[in-house]
Amino acid sequence: MLGWFKKKLGIGKKEEPVAEEIIQDEKVSTPAAEAGATIVAPPATMPVTPADAKAGETLPAPVREEGPETPASKNPSFLTEDVRVLFSRLKQRLSKTRDSFVSRVDELFLGKKTIDPELLDDLEEILITADLGVATTHELMENAREKLKRNELSDPQALKKVLKEKIAGFIHSSDRPAELVLPQEGPFVIMVVGVNGVGKTTTIGKMAHKFLQSGQSVMLVAGDTFRAAAVEQLQIWGERIGVPVISQQSGADPSAVVFDALDHARKKKIDVVIVDTAGRLHTKVNLMEELKKIKRVMEKKLPGAPHEVMLVIDATTGQNGISQARLFGEAVDVTGLTLTKLDGTAKGGIVVNICREFNIPIRFIGIGEQMSDLRDFDADEFVEALFAENDS
Repeated sequence: MLGWFKKKLGIGKKEEPVAEEIIQDEKVSTPAAEAGATIVAPPATMPVTPADAKAGETLPAPVREEGPETPASKNPSFLTEDVRVLFSRLKQRLSKTRDSFVSRVDELFLGKKTIDPELLDDLEEILITADLGVATTHELMENAREKLKRNELSDPQALKKVLKEKIAGFIHSSDRPAELVLPQEGPFVIMVVGVNGVGKTTTIGKMAHKFLQSGQSVMLVAGDTFRAAAVEQLQIWGERIGVPVISQQSGADPSAVVFDALDHARKKKIDVVIVDTAGRLHTKVNLMEELKKIKRVMEKKLPGAPHEVMLVIDATTGQNGISQARLFGEAVDVTGLTLTKLDGTAKGGIVVNICREFNIPIRFIGIGEQMSDLRDFDADEFVEALFAENDS
């Protein structure tokens, strides 16, 4: 996601933004402002504190090196680490999924010279238990059987190659150029949605950090005004990475907070506005209606906003993630996905299933607790890491 954003806006083309001041006396004619909306800005020297820093210890913000464009410089996640190291980390973090899927396929094929009906039945079971889903598995198996009939498959290893190519095709099918939704002027607004417990606020913080690394100014909006300590949690992230957070007291109308935030972002010429929303059960109709209201208010204040509706899904929830994607998509037209906790599940096949079921691109994947563990999703890289040989 950051790649196309950098391509559109460029890096370092604008002057360094001046730290925001805390605005208390400015008169704003919106309900939230009258009720006491607060803009919390970090100090100008606020350092970035990595996830692994000791308590109370702060470390200086990483320095972005300038130089000729290389594969490492095209992606901000590669600014401080070697590409091979990052791929190795991705491969390591997908080990549970690989062990439950590819490793089991390899064990099934071990010593087999031919493809028989029993092998295909066993393969089908492996695919389903890896959370690829019944429909996706059925299509994979039908494709394999068709190739077998046409004598295009001679041995199990050829079948594995066909599976890999077909899975890559599923993932690529949902990808589409994100630069199409970037506004010609004004802030790029991301509305983040998802149920409670998926890591939504943490994802917002890490996402904001990535945009900062790409050279853009960022503002966070605390639209989750109902969950206890939700506003405070987002403010902590704002202080940690050094970006302003617009918030109001608990129980306030989130739509009014968002309205004020967009007004302030336009005045201050912020590049990226990331809006947190209340985590909710996707089966609660009245709560989904509230999300629709927030989206309508955004569009009224800033035509075209939100430019991205980001759904955060916990990969460990398996097939429940499919129903979340479907119902949130129906309510607010989800345009991008972030899958968290992929390092903690043996059922990472949900990535393939979601890509096949919905025409929604995956923007980010979460593979750990560190800042760099929120990765720009690359379909080819993901498939290669999934099918990579285990280290000896």
